Amino acid sequence: MRGEALVTIFGNQSARDSFTVGAGEMFFVPSGALHHIENTGAAEAEFILAFTHERPEDFGLSGTFGAMTDAVLGNTYGLPASAFSALKRSPNDTGIGLRTAAAAVSEEARRMNPHKFAVEAQIAPLASPAGSARLARKQFWPILENVAMFSLRVTDQGMREPHWHPATAEMGYVLQGRARMTVLSPGASVDTYELKPGDVYFIPRAYPHHIEDIAQGDIHFLVFFDRETPGDIGCKAAVSAYSREVLAATFGCDVATLPPFPFTAQDPLIVPRGNPVDR
Repeated sequence: MRGEALVTIFGNQSARDSFTVGAGEMFFVPSGALHHIENTGAAEAEFILAFTHERPEDFGLSGTFGAMTDAVLGNTYGLPASAFSALKRSPNDTGIGLRTAAAAVSEEARRMNPHKFAVEAQIAPLASPAGSARLARKQFWPILENVAMFSLRVTDQGMREPHWHPATAEMGYVLQGRARMTVLSPGASVDTYELKPGDVYFIPRAYPHHIEDIAQGDIHFLVFFDRETPGDIGCKAAVSAYSREVLAATFGCDVATLPPFPFTAQDPLIVPRGNPVDR
């Protein structure tokens, strides 16, 4: 979100990747890979981190070393056991450590890397006066596994139509603006609530929901999914799949009194808002 950091990933077969990231950029770490995040700027760096499991677990070098005896570590590195006596002796990881020297950033670390993706520099695949969506998903970022993210902007002229994701849950973080969301849960339970910057929301798999701007200016969400290519079913195109007779029976009215639904072959994701916000 802000600042600059150095990320180093160490994985299978001793593969090492080291690169810098800044605001508007993302990085991906495969499950089980060792990695670090190091602030390389003069100001605080801030990140939004998403995981592919609701209860993420981690292990680090400090805790791993703390679980082993000095003799085991000495044997590993060909050193006397006494060389490790000053290290913290705890299986609990340090987590966030205090750096005592300036960060060293090589020119190579500033190059492009497969683990890094500049999502905000992407030309939005979905864009209109109603809003836009930049997509960090496998189609554009091949290294991804079991996760995707949309940088979603909706203007005060637009609305994210009612929709659901058949095979993925959704979690979002609000960066900017004020929005209203409605979620339908099993048992005809309806939740409608407002969202503001700093709020996080969660929607279970296949629950219908919508997002609407309720203030002046754009809303900007970071939307995370637990699939590389999240699917989507929207209400605008859904009615075009059925006859008007079926729709009339569905909504309990006569065919003649049905709204004049426009034929929609593919959902637009974000629709113009021609009506004022409901109060």
